[in-house]
Amino acid sequence: MTIMTKEPHEVSGAESILTEEALAFVEELHSRFAGRRNELLAQRKQAQAAAADTGKLDFPEETRQVRESQWTVAEQPAALQDRRVEITGPAAPAKMAINALNSGAKVWLACLEDALSPTWRNLIEAQDNLYQAARRTLSFTSAEGKEYALRTDGALPTIVVRPRGWHLPEKHVEIDGVPAVGALVDFGLHFFHNAKLLHDNGEGPFYYLPKLEHYLEARLWNEVFSFAEERLGLPHGIVRATVLIETIPAAFQMDEILYELREHASGLNAGRWDYLFSMIKYFRASGSSFVLPDRAQVGMTQPFMRAYTELLVKTCHQRNAFAMGGMAAFIPNRREPDVTAQAIEKVRDDKSREANDGFDGSWVAHPDLVEICAEEFTRVLGDRPHQIDRKREDVSVSATDLLNVADAEGDVTEAGVRANIYVATYYTAVWLSGNGAVAIHNLMEDAATAEISRSQLWQQIHNGTITADTGTKVTKELVDAFFAEEMEKLRADISDEQTFTKYFEPAAEIVRKLVLDDEYQDFLTLPAYELLA
Repeated sequence: MTIMTKEPHEVSGAESILTEEALAFVEELHSRFAGRRNELLAQRKQAQAAAADTGKLDFPEETRQVRESQWTVAEQPAALQDRRVEITGPAAPAKMAINALNSGAKVWLACLEDALSPTWRNLIEAQDNLYQAARRTLSFTSAEGKEYALRTDGALPTIVVRPRGWHLPEKHVEIDGVPAVGALVDFGLHFFHNAKLLHDNGEGPFYYLPKLEHYLEARLWNEVFSFAEERLGLPHGIVRATVLIETIPAAFQMDEILYELREHASGLNAGRWDYLFSMIKYFRASGSSFVLPDRAQVGMTQPFMRAYTELLVKTCHQRNAFAMGGMAAFIPNRREPDVTAQAIEKVRDDKSREANDGFDGSWVAHPDLVEICAEEFTRVLGDRPHQIDRKREDVSVSATDLLNVADAEGDVTEAGVRANIYVATYYTAVWLSGNGAVAIHNLMEDAATAEISRSQLWQQIHNGTITADTGTKVTKELVDAFFAEEMEKLRADISDEQTFTKYFEPAAEIVRKLVLDDEYQDFLTLPAYELLA
């Protein structure tokens, strides 16, 4: 088997990351696991087609014994005992990584997935940042001469790395002429360079696993972890993985996912925005009862979202695993005190609800919100590191509860249709420019934002949805006309014509095609990736 990297040493840090030994390890991972990954992706399509035809999902009958028997995940290491506040963000650039590490959070979710645009430069810089962070040598000097360095008071957060989902390729690395699996590249490079050091220091290696749709996909990750540990001569079970429950089929397999990973499992996370995307994707053609209100109206208090999060807490705590809350997208705007005050109030309400529901910690996207999240969880936890002992035996959630979109409060409005066009195009343009996390209208957005927005538009068109405020039917012609008008708004907001032409026009072309095509594309990032420099 041969391996080739394209332009490997044009990025700072590449020579230390893309060593012959590290690439050989990545090659071994592909030799053993890429074929099974391909089989599981094919099974996803079959499962989605079946769900679309019936409009139903259920808890798997073949794994009833797993759900009904008594078992727990492995005991958690000291570095993961207290996760009351986790800050999320891309692992590159270095400035953002340092700010996250200096934020005072208990955990930094270092993202190589939805919050990171997967340019080759970003990916190598992210790996280099993680390499240096593990060794406490990460620093950065801006073009203006401002220096950034890690705090030295011993209060750095535990790092949990989020590799890409199983579906994403890595075109800059080819194995036998085929693009590598992004997840195996991300995990392989990080594990090879850092696992032993992190383990020796009691700091890892720890991972967040995104986009799983079946417990067999969790089994594959478990096999990857076990092989990697053995291959590098490390003790079995040193990896700890937290799985994002951010697809609707995974919500029916939480026990099974933890069971498959039980020797490596840490917990589950309520990946709320991708969960909405998955709900739309799975049931996009299943009738109007699955058409969600405007994205801005679908909060965590909607009945089907409450069912999902309460089941997650109950499942995790029954298995002695951590239940992690989701992202509060609201971010402070230091130039607008009123906006900041509103954002803080919304974040505080969100985190208070999660803490009182039994979650053991939650996410924020901005350093200014770390203290707010910590305060709300400390109100409930006190000096305890978590509340796994709260088993939530009062919770009973059925398949009907998880799929009860029809009872969601809110409406589809023309303003919401327009906002979806604007935001999906805006985010995709920024992603194409190399930035995976961006503030749009005082919300921190990642790829899930664009996915929800463009998927809602497709679903509304194909279900003939009527807007509540104007009584207008959402059609291809209407959406196409709105595209032209929203593009003019974006042109005015961006003001830089060169940037608009280079990134926003191709972004609009991608989003428009996805929305207006008769066939639905599972992931926006796949066609967008073909245009990524």
